[in-house]
Amino acid sequence: MRALTLEVNGDRLETAAPDHWTLLEVLRYKLGLTGSKQGCDKGDCGACTVLVNGTPVLACLTLAAEAQGKEVTTIEGLRPLHLAAGGSGVDPVQDAFDRCGALQCGFCQPGMMLSARALLAKDPSPSREAIQKALSGNLCRCTGYTQILEAVETALAERTGSDTPRPAWTADHDHVREGSL
Repeated sequence: MRALTLEVNGDRLETAAPDHWTLLEVLRYKLGLTGSKQGCDKGDCGACTVLVNGTPVLACLTLAAEAQGKEVTTIEGLRPLHLAAGGSGVDPVQDAFDRCGALQCGFCQPGMMLSARALLAKDPSPSREAIQKALSGNLCRCTGYTQILEAVETALAERTGSDTPRPAWTADHDHVREGSL
């Protein structure tokens, strides 16, 4: 067993785990932070994505000991960190995912949101291609990619004061609004 001191979601936490345990195992099974999902355990799905010093990493491929002395952010930390930074409510990325219908089954949601949060923190005005690239390491079981992209674009538009994109799923209802069926 190795003694670990980790900075997770703004808190200094101490625990012990076997030397071979990954960051994902420590987060889920020692610290009770189950938002990061255990999917493929080989770095293919992105469900375990967390931020380490603001950069998305696959927690299933990162030894827990490698995270010592670094800031780890999980999905559980987005809202508290947003509030600590002077925001109100949930993180804008979380809010946009909800409003754009990008939640679906929820399995990919933590990794997608954290990847999006990292991109928006790094790039003040990413293109759709940059958003797609930033999310490319995250797989959605429900194939909700359209709503996921729209959610990130919505969070970006609201941050920059641009027009908020209209969700694609509302296009199916245009004929009802226009009075033709």
